[in-house]
Amino acid sequence: MEAIVYEEFGGPEVLRLTRVDDVHPGPGQIRVAVRAAGVNPVDYKIRNGWMEAAFPTPLPATPGSEFAGVVDETGEGVTEPAVGDEVLGRSVTGAYATYVLADAAAVARRPEGLGWEEAAALPVATATAARVLDELAVSAGETLLLHGAAGAVGSAAVQLATARGATVIGTASPANHDHLRVLGAVPVAYGEGLVERVRAAAPQGVDAVFDAAGKGALADSVELRGGTDRIVTIADADAATYGVAFSAGAGVSANEGERLAQHAALAAVGELRIPVAQTFALRDAARAQELSETGHVRGKLVLLPGEHPDNGRRLP
Repeated sequence: MEAIVYEEFGGPEVLRLTRVDDVHPGPGQIRVAVRAAGVNPVDYKIRNGWMEAAFPTPLPATPGSEFAGVVDETGEGVTEPAVGDEVLGRSVTGAYATYVLADAAAVARRPEGLGWEEAAALPVATATAARVLDELAVSAGETLLLHGAAGAVGSAAVQLATARGATVIGTASPANHDHLRVLGAVPVAYGEGLVERVRAAAPQGVDAVFDAAGKGALADSVELRGGTDRIVTIADADAATYGVAFSAGAGVSANEGERLAQHAALAAVGELRIPVAQTFALRDAARAQELSETGHVRGKLVLLPGEHPDNGRRLP
């Protein structure tokens, strides 16, 4: 099968498209022919070797975890999903490939009306956002400060937090403020003067902070909270310097498939939107990661393995 592989840590130039041995499912697993695979910031951080403490990566490695595709083989003990079913989820093998393995209980059916690209954009963003909102115990009537609100995880977190009844103050560049308003957040520009802007937007104060940006916002966050309580970052490696919790996740959760199915159902009817910014052919994975590394992507970048007529399509 085809896969993107890197044999050493480094920049995007270490990624190459090659042929590797086919994967086959073990007990409780399925093999999926990948139609779309999500590109996430953690992918380039792992590729650079920056995440070895949290995600030890034996080399050679294939990046990526989230996918959408068609089940084409099932392992021992698997009755659902069946061969031919269309699913989305997070893999136990690298997702930048034509085939992946996944735990059968951790995937969800692709609902009618949800495109391949949109399906592949959901698993990591929604699982990460829901996990951190749970860690912060965000509830109705509270105010959440969300850094990096226009990215894929941020967009998911805005919608999931407002669905809980919270008010979301989202930091983003001014070009993304209308996007945040549509999602339900109160936008503020990041950078110098952030503390004053947030206090003007939320005179009631900030109950919790979710940092999905990792761009030096923790000092301001601690000032706004008056301490380090209820601040979580998924992106700032200097979290310990500020006494702030870093959330790396612990792999696939016990209720992953059930929760993903709920999110997919909402996305299929337009009630949960993770915008897809651009798609790339599998061979252009390095270019996709370069764009991801700029930190200016609104929503999700998606790879389209295999022979698909819309490979490389730029979306509106």
